Amino acid sequence: PGVPRHTNRLINEKSPYLLQHAHNPVDWKERLVPFSFLLLSLYPWGQEAFDKARKENKLIFLSVGYSTCHWCHVMEEESFKNKEIGEIMNKNFVCIKVDREERPDVDKVYMTFATSGGGGWPMSVWLTPDLKPFAGGTYFHPEDRVHRVGFRTVLLRIAEQWKENKDALLESSQKILEALLHLSEIRVQGQESPPPSKEVMATCFQQLSNSYDEDYGGFSKSPKFPTPVNLNFLFTYWALHRTTPEGAQALQMALHTLRMMAHGGIHDHIGQGFHRYSTDQHWHVPHFEKMLYDQGQLAAMYSRAFQISGDEFFADIAQDILLYVSRDLSDQAGGFYSAEDADSYPTAASGEKREGAFCVWAAEEIRALLPDPVEGATEGTTLGDVFMHHYGVKENGNVSPMQDPHQELKGKNVLIVRCSPELTAAQFGLEPGRLGALLREGRRRLSAARAQRPRPHLDTKMLAAWNGLMISGFAQAGAALAEQEYVSRAAQAAAFLRRHLFDPTSGRLLRSCYRGKDNTVEQSAVPIQGFLEDYVFVIQALFDLYEASLEQGWLEWALQLQHMQDKLFWDPKGFAYFSSEADDPSLLLRLKNDQDGAEPTANSVTVTNLLRAACYSGHMEWVEKAGQILAAFSERLQKIPITLPEMARATAVFHHTLKQVVICGDPQGEDTKEMLRCVHSIFSPNKVLMLADGDSAGFLYRQLPFLASLERKDGKATAYLCSNFACSLPVTSPQELRGMLCP
Repeated sequence: PGVPRHTNRLINEKSPYLLQHAHNPVDWKERLVPFSFLLLSLYPWGQEAFDKARKENKLIFLSVGYSTCHWCHVMEEESFKNKEIGEIMNKNFVCIKVDREERPDVDKVYMTFATSGGGGWPMSVWLTPDLKPFAGGTYFHPEDRVHRVGFRTVLLRIAEQWKENKDALLESSQKILEALLHLSEIRVQGQESPPPSKEVMATCFQQLSNSYDEDYGGFSKSPKFPTPVNLNFLFTYWALHRTTPEGAQALQMALHTLRMMAHGGIHDHIGQGFHRYSTDQHWHVPHFEKMLYDQGQLAAMYSRAFQISGDEFFADIAQDILLYVSRDLSDQAGGFYSAEDADSYPTAASGEKREGAFCVWAAEEIRALLPDPVEGATEGTTLGDVFMHHYGVKENGNVSPMQDPHQELKGKNVLIVRCSPELTAAQFGLEPGRLGALLREGRRRLSAARAQRPRPHLDTKMLAAWNGLMISGFAQAGAALAEQEYVSRAAQAAAFLRRHLFDPTSGRLLRSCYRGKDNTVEQSAVPIQGFLEDYVFVIQALFDLYEASLEQGWLEWALQLQHMQDKLFWDPKGFAYFSSEADDPSLLLRLKNDQDGAEPTANSVTVTNLLRAACYSGHMEWVEKAGQILAAFSERLQKIPITLPEMARATAVFHHTLKQVVICGDPQGEDTKEMLRCVHSIFSPNKVLMLADGDSAGFLYRQLPFLASLERKDGKATAYLCSNFACSLPVTSPQELRGMLCP
């Protein structure tokens, strides 16, 4: 592309999403830049935009999205790049653009309003000059359609209403705000105590099994999302009910879902990793964007599935995810990027992007890439025949028109495993043992061909929270799969967070940093302070990394961050943590999110974090806080725990009391390593691991004086199982330890 015709204030931002809109003819507000072209006044969220709205008595149009959002791109092309619509927006509104991944607090406040009519992104909300919402929606087509008014009409009608009925709009916005304040309040009612875990777990399991798809796995018909929080709940339910039919059913539901996802088109069989979600019941045709938070959580789930089942299939998929992240989402400084887009140019000569273009295949492309005859197969069989049969490739494409409303995938194929290896081998008269190598060769050649295509946009923003989820993925996989390189990668990323997303002077986390020019790591002029989810996911990551590496420095930092989290976000009156700090006057609400979605909500994860923190520090007030969070969410946990499966899981951990597995031994000793491998090979949701290395001046011994009384038996590495700092008799063999951990 040549020199852009328009440039607005967003050109000064760091967010890849805001920079995508820096050349819209809408002035999304920041500082003016020296271009004489029409300017669409786009502002970032901040005081300059608010002051302008109040000074000029203008309404605010707030547009919230993210850089890999397909419909955000569509609305930009259709409306924000439209000169006439840009003029209407500039004349009547102060236009503000927000990257929801940078500012989840702003996104959540206005999504709470917008979801009353069904939420999603791009989120389009109109605000009074004092930031109160009164109208909203998601994607708008630019022109009127049969059943829906277009964006141009909506803009003109709202501008007219502001001129003619300003007082009514202001009154309406005040009533809406009062309703939102009432609806969003989560607090302990009276002397409420944590709900009984047995009932919460049983209800959550029943609700999940009622929504479970027995044929294809997952928990809805379509669209179908990975929902790692559901799988994590089911693994914990199994671990606590191993000998019951319900326990066996929970495990089967989780493993079948993971297996069907891995076979499906939601799994990128050529480039590794997982796409965002499936548009159909069969996990076949995905929405093609790839998000870091999915990769981190799914790597942990597949590692857990391997830990429980011993099936190498799940270990292979965990390694597949971590290969993708290491290769395509890793910054050279150690951090992890946020996402890859769904849309890309089909060829270097293409004029417009298409969803999935980077990932889909025409049958003739595959035939041309895999023409080799296959020895030992039925006569005339080529590598292409075998590959296409196994991955469900059809001559005219395998995507149903129902899954392709814009005909972007017409004649194309999304690879999906349609047969077992045994059936594919039998189809072509092959020895079953030969098929794996043939399919690997096919995937290798398609990968090389795909590398020649234009890549999708990469969002190189690095977020503390999502990096935390990915560190947990690497650390848990490293421990469960006994792969030290994964633990090292997790440690590298944690060191990156400490270097670039932590202020040692204040002791606070920052939300985001960015890949800048010459691949350096850059920070915005006014750094965004960390939100609750940043603290919670990073603390969880540091505990996971300690258990995988036994480096006490990570533990020490985790406990420091937990103290800071308490100080910044705890609600001493209603209990639980607010999602954002108290000192931002631009936020109308301080919310406590109450739903585990694509990511678990922060209060859900922090319950287990607090219990782990208490085990490592002896600070029992953290156990009390964990109970107070469960009490604050008690009504929801008892009625609809399916909306909070991670918190439902945490109720069981709370009531069962975490067991401290203490290994006394020399960290370099083979007997110590053998005991640690034993612990890492077992999935037990209510244990924490610690190494007592005999260094009485070390951090753990200073925190936990009882460790000094634990000794090595006969000079060997010795394990103790402790609860509330009282310990079992010592054992010195992995077999005995396994017996204690799996009673």
